[in-house]
Amino acid sequence: MKRTRIAEVLRSGQIGGRYTVMGWVRTRRDSKGGFSFVEINDGSCLSGLQIIADQGLDNYEGEVLKLQTGCSIQAQGTLSESPGKGQKVELKAESIRVMGWADPDVYPLQKKRHSFEFLRTIAHLRPRTNTFGAVARVRNAMAHAIHTFFQDRGFIYLHTPIITGSDCEGAGEMFKVTTFDLNRAPEKDGAIDFSRDFFGAPANLTVSGQLEAEIYALAMGDVYTFGPTFRAENSNTSRHLSEFWMVEPEMAFCDLEGNIELAVAFLKEIFASVLNTSEEDMAFFNRFVDSSVIGTLEGLVSQDFEVMTYTEGI
Repeated sequence: MKRTRIAEVLRSGQIGGRYTVMGWVRTRRDSKGGFSFVEINDGSCLSGLQIIADQGLDNYEGEVLKLQTGCSIQAQGTLSESPGKGQKVELKAESIRVMGWADPDVYPLQKKRHSFEFLRTIAHLRPRTNTFGAVARVRNAMAHAIHTFFQDRGFIYLHTPIITGSDCEGAGEMFKVTTFDLNRAPEKDGAIDFSRDFFGAPANLTVSGQLEAEIYALAMGDVYTFGPTFRAENSNTSRHLSEFWMVEPEMAFCDLEGNIELAVAFLKEIFASVLNTSEEDMAFFNRFVDSSVIGTLEGLVSQDFEVMTYTEGI
């Protein structure tokens, strides 16, 4: 039977329908009545799906009762309404197959909140946590909304260079790209001889795709870039990142008023889309990260933007 993502099961699963789901065990609780509750999550949404495993399963004693947080399983069964609190539906398993075991003595994630400092030490596992999973899904929703916004308006999406020889607008310090062994870099007239490097000239990671976008705008009209950007500014604040993704539209035959209209429409549509498509994840952020985030975004969507001159602004 084809795998169904948990998000789809929770969103549109039919009571009485048979489904195959796969995911990682969050918790297992055993009942004295001869069955176990196994909650799994597959990353497709914040919520997990509760699996009811009856002692009649062939591998109940040998495997199901040994499941721990982090184990990966495949469960096949029938969807039914859940009489318990916390979930509307549950899957009554007809079979459970263990796809991978997790040793509880060494598996570091448990059903509790972990600090970001700790999660940084286990970067290969942190996407399984609620916070990092929600961040990834919201970023995905925003990226989709960004492309949809520009594509619906006839903009052409450009892939601008990541390695470049230009310093666009002198926007910031740049990361250098070289194949040289820095301990033995060739020199000429007291300086590194980049003519002998891979590109035959100094090269850097891009700080902006604007230069290339301007060139294409003067041939194709309305274009945009959306890709990674790098700044080598040694400023350890939340407003200075060494790597981030940046959106840069460029429009021919457009004036300041048109630019303002596009910017306002862009923000309103992106925020409205995320609030609509990522409701569960945004509610999680509103509860555990910033209690004002939903209200702030709703205000930006519903209220008018004030437009003023630079002089009025200061």
